[in-house]
Amino acid sequence: MNPHLDSLQPYPFQRLRQLMAGAVPADKPHINLSIGEPKHPTPDVIKQALVNSLGGLAVYPATLGSPELRQACADWMQRRYGLQLDAEKEILPVNGSREALFAFVQTVIDSQQAVKPVVLSPNPFYQIYEGAALLAGAEPFYVNCTADTAFQPDWASVPESVWARTQLVFVCSPGNPTGAVMSLEDWKKLFELSERYGFVIASDECYSEIHFGQPPLGGLEAASKLGRSFERLVMFTSLSKRSNAPGMRSGFVAGDAALLAKFMLYRTYQGGAMSPTIQAASVAAWQDETHVEENRAAYIAKFQAVTPILAEVLEVALPDASFYLWAKVPGGDDAAFARALFEQEHITVLPGSFLARTAHGINPGSGYIRIALVATLAECQAAAERIVRFVKTTNQ
Repeated sequence: MNPHLDSLQPYPFQRLRQLMAGAVPADKPHINLSIGEPKHPTPDVIKQALVNSLGGLAVYPATLGSPELRQACADWMQRRYGLQLDAEKEILPVNGSREALFAFVQTVIDSQQAVKPVVLSPNPFYQIYEGAALLAGAEPFYVNCTADTAFQPDWASVPESVWARTQLVFVCSPGNPTGAVMSLEDWKKLFELSERYGFVIASDECYSEIHFGQPPLGGLEAASKLGRSFERLVMFTSLSKRSNAPGMRSGFVAGDAALLAKFMLYRTYQGGAMSPTIQAASVAAWQDETHVEENRAAYIAKFQAVTPILAEVLEVALPDASFYLWAKVPGGDDAAFARALFEQEHITVLPGSFLARTAHGINPGSGYIRIALVATLAECQAAAERIVRFVKTTNQ
């Protein structure tokens, strides 16, 4: 067996199941705000395109994807970011950002070096970053994101000796779980570090279309604004959150053509080609913005309804983007808070400490909960009211 498998830690939702083992919830309707799974209906334009393309099930897919899909992705990049990308060389369709993020690390990391390679990750983080690094034979290094740094990675805290071994840096903007968005100055600092140390930047941007009217800055967009090429820079995006289609497993990677050529080679052997049926539905999704605007409006309505209610008892504010609230809980024990909330109000949230690692003396997720506003507006509002009642009752 691959010995690196022994390095993997339990996934956050496995830990959540363990936390809730034996808990008996109150006899109230369950509201699950723990998992970041979109619950809005998948748009009809996507479903119809899927049905119309069922003939694609009889065809082996090309790993590079169809010219129509790559062009649809490139056209979206032009509309969204004002970037002119080469659809043949700078776009690669993938089966959702999760598998692509994992596979990309296996492509990039050179574990044959004399010193062990390092993969830098924000902390808290999406656990795929860590698992991909470990299984590639690299050492994860966690860069804390705290309120003191506006939930951005504290790059200044990384020692020179670590930078010297760093081959890949993950960024997530808008961030999971905090919703923080990198500014142009943030990107400038990271690009300067990449120039100095030669590492690749993998920018996870799957929440980019859930915002409050100000589209978040993207990594390739930042590079263009700063007069930088896409060298050693790729971005990952997906239809899961943007289009409420997580079951399609559809997204794309864009950026450095040389990196994507190697990634394409890896995926040819890995078997990462997207079904032609899914490709056709993806074209329809990337070409339509009406459903994205409606989706965004639905999330805005939930944030506007829920945030002021929760602010009565929790330290919480609107994120820059994404569909999460990152709330600081009274008492500081996020796991105990989550379990008691489940028992007394039958509401499930995710302890923030499960999304982070103890690094440099702290677990930056400790004392926080992640609230995913994926349920209906009525359910989210009811959950907020029940959380307020729970906190007030607990603190009496």
